[in-house]
Parts: sequence; structure tokens; C-alpha cells
Amino acid sequence: MHVLSVVGPEAAARAVADRLADGLGETDRVAEICRTETDAERRDDPADATYELDSEGWTAAGRDRSLSDLLADLAPDYDYALLVGFPEADVPRVVVESERSDDDAPGETIVRADATEEIDLAEVRAQLDDTEPYETLDSLVAEVKRSDDASYSGAIATFTGRVRAKESEDDDPTEYLEFEKYERVADERMAAISAELEEREGVLDVVMHHRTGLIEYGEDIVFVVVLAGHREEAFRTVEDGIDRLKDEVPIFKKEVTTDEQFWVHEQS
Repeated sequence: MHVLSVVGPEAAARAVADRLADGLGETDRVAEICRTETDAERRDDPADATYELDSEGWTAAGRDRSLSDLLADLAPDYDYALLVGFPEADVPRVVVESERSDDDAPGETIVRADATEEIDLAEVRAQLDDTEPYETLDSLVAEVKRSDDASYSGAIATFTGRVRAKESEDDDPTEYLEFEKYERVADERMAAISAELEEREGVLDVVMHHRTGLIEYGEDIVFVVVLAGHREEAFRTVEDGIDRLKDEVPIFKKEVTTDEQFWVHEQS
């Protein structure tokens, strides 16, 4: 799922998001997440989440949900998520009717316009599709389940790598890791490894994803998902997949602990 933040005055940002949703929705599934500048009046509901369905569709409301929680819920089912009212989100952004500098913005500005009508859907789609997608283990599992060969599958095996705080009791706790990769080269190598593993007897689909940027303690880093006919080839292939990704894909890691920071001179 590709995530895009629309930044600007609320009315202009909503208008742009609606235009993008209409255009992207012609071929793909699109979700909008909007945060308003004023608190809406809500009924007193004891539930943590409420979903309402009427003739126009469904709406949701709830408590104690972060933006990352919402994106994780949406990723398995949607191709695009459009954010309105989240200028602090570290995701690609479209900026409309705003004179503020992008120097301190957390996400890359892919399109800037002085008016909503100047936004070109084709340009936004092309720029957005060239950015790193937002993936979770659930979204990758959902992807392989949609495979044309899914009817032949009796097993899905997965691997998730995450940021650990320490390897031993005396270690300084790790606060976060920072990953960089050679653009195109890393993605092409992962695609090649997946294609080679898919040539094995009984292996139907292999997908991999490695996040980049700052990843804090406890967060997920890398996923390998294998769709196979039986568990034996699924387990064997997911292990070989992560081993080859670590050995062959040019991804580099900086570790930041409570006392120091240093580049780790081994891949991922």
C-alpha cells in the first residue's frame, strides 16, 4: 500500500484528497484518513471502536488508535491511503496552498501546487508509485493469498525480523536502527532472489520486504513470506530466503544505543 499525506489548509487538502481518491479509485482501492482541526461532537459510546453501516457505506470511530495502527489495519486491503491533517507523518506528501518551507518536513514532497486544480493526478500517481510502499506481515500474506496459484497451496510460512533491545544483559539498550539501501539495486536483487526461490518444486510465491529509515526498538524490520504446496518446502524456503537476503542484498545498518551510535559493517 502506498501512503500519501496531503498537506495544506483543511478545505484545500480535503478537496485534493477527494480528487485523488476519485481518480485512483477507478482502478485501485483507496482509503482516506482525515484528522480535523476541531473536535467533532460524538455520542457517548463505551466501546473502544464503533463501526456503522448505512445505505451510503460504513464509517468508523474509536479511541486509542495511532496512525500506524490504522495504516497497519488498512495495508492488507488497500492499494493507497490518503492522509489529511497529518503534516507530521513521515510519508510522501502533496503540498497545496501552503507557503511553508519543506526543509524540516518529515516526508518527501513529491508535488507542490498553489491551487487544488493544479494537481495532476497522473503526476502524483507516477511519483507516488516510485516511493517505498507501506507493508506489514499481514499485507504480504494477503498478497500471496491473492496469487493465481493460491488454490494449490496448503501452507504459508513467514519470517519477521525486528529490532531487539539487547543481545545480553550487559549490553547498552538499542534505541533504534537506521537502514539504508542502494535504490533499485536492492529491490532488483530481492526480486531476483524471490524469482529463483519460486522455481523450486512446490513453491508457488515468494515476497520480501525490508524497511528503510529509522526503526525503533520493538518494531518490525524485514519480512519474508512463502506460499507453498506443503509445509516442508515452505519452511525451508522462508529460511533460505532470509539467509540470502542478508547475504546478497545491499542494505546497511546503523545502530543507535543509549550511549553510542555506529554503522554495522554487515548487511542487514
